[in-house]
Amino acid sequence: MKIGVPKEIKTNENRVALTPAGVVELVKRGHEVKVLKTAGIGSGYQDQEYVDAGATLGDSAKEIFDYAEMIVKVKEPIEEEYGLIRDDQLVFTYFHFASYEPLTHAMIKSNSVCLAYETVTAADRSLPLLIPMSEVAGRMSIQEGAKYLEKPMGGRGVLLGGIPGVPPAKVLILGGGIVGTQAAKMACGLGADVIIADINLKRLRELEDIMPANVSTIFSNEYNIRKLLPEVDLIIGAVLIPGAKAPSLITRDMLKDMKPGTVLVDVAVDQGGCIETCKPTTHTDPTFVIDEIVHYCVANMPGAVPYTSTIGLTNATLPYMIQLAGKGWKKACQENPELVPGLNIVHGKVVHKGVSDAFGMDYMPVEDLLA
Repeated sequence: MKIGVPKEIKTNENRVALTPAGVVELVKRGHEVKVLKTAGIGSGYQDQEYVDAGATLGDSAKEIFDYAEMIVKVKEPIEEEYGLIRDDQLVFTYFHFASYEPLTHAMIKSNSVCLAYETVTAADRSLPLLIPMSEVAGRMSIQEGAKYLEKPMGGRGVLLGGIPGVPPAKVLILGGGIVGTQAAKMACGLGADVIIADINLKRLRELEDIMPANVSTIFSNEYNIRKLLPEVDLIIGAVLIPGAKAPSLITRDMLKDMKPGTVLVDVAVDQGGCIETCKPTTHTDPTFVIDEIVHYCVANMPGAVPYTSTIGLTNATLPYMIQLAGKGWKKACQENPELVPGLNIVHGKVVHKGVSDAFGMDYMPVEDLLA
């Protein structure tokens, strides 16, 4: 199969979808890989490393898209890429369709096959292609939250871990999944007072067993969240409903209950966000203030640490790339049930219920498509 690797062009997105090590694995299985020149620079990979690994280089995005049967990316296509995607082309990337309707309509119009990293689902219901970036984003959420709690950054001027005689910051983490767990590890390691809220009692019990003494858990509901808001300094939004828009757990009217300079970090913003007042921001302009509350809502947080993120992503995606390239998307999905939930839009049909529900679109069960 001919595989194309374009350069990511979203603002401050420095990751690349495939490392030279990944190229080696694909090429030795008989596939052809074409990488856009300088695509790997942001992650620390020179063009010559891709050539040495067996890839060829392309001079333009159009050349890459025209060449490839399968496009592998990191972030969803943006407007200037919509017209490059062609009929029956397989696009394997993070899409997060439920958060952006224009992208959904564009991919329906393209008649392509859209297989989303974030909804590929293992037998245990885990999301293997979302996990590594969730690990990065969860850890980064605390780094960024600690920074924006500093007074010059607009925060309350609170040191996350405190010092002897001065209590640490209080951190509320909404969601006890991968992002929430990694955020809690970082926050408690820095000495903060951490509370994890979730609706899954089984998960709360697990977290109580594995977390240190400065982490506590609470059942997530509006009453409990509202009660905590006047006390907390940093809130991490870490809620995910695979393929669907995240629910708003922090509403606009709740901001008045928070202390001025409280920081909100909404890691779920690329899936619509779980904080009502959040809207996607970039690494260039990451924050905004509403009612004296600092909002950090960067939609591609792992893009700030591209070396770590690119290697982690390729480690996870490469086995699936090999299957898709070797068998074609349809046979690969028929033989590997983990790939089936990854299909979101196929030949103009929405085949993921979360996407159809988000926008009230017609839905075709993916099983009908694969039969």
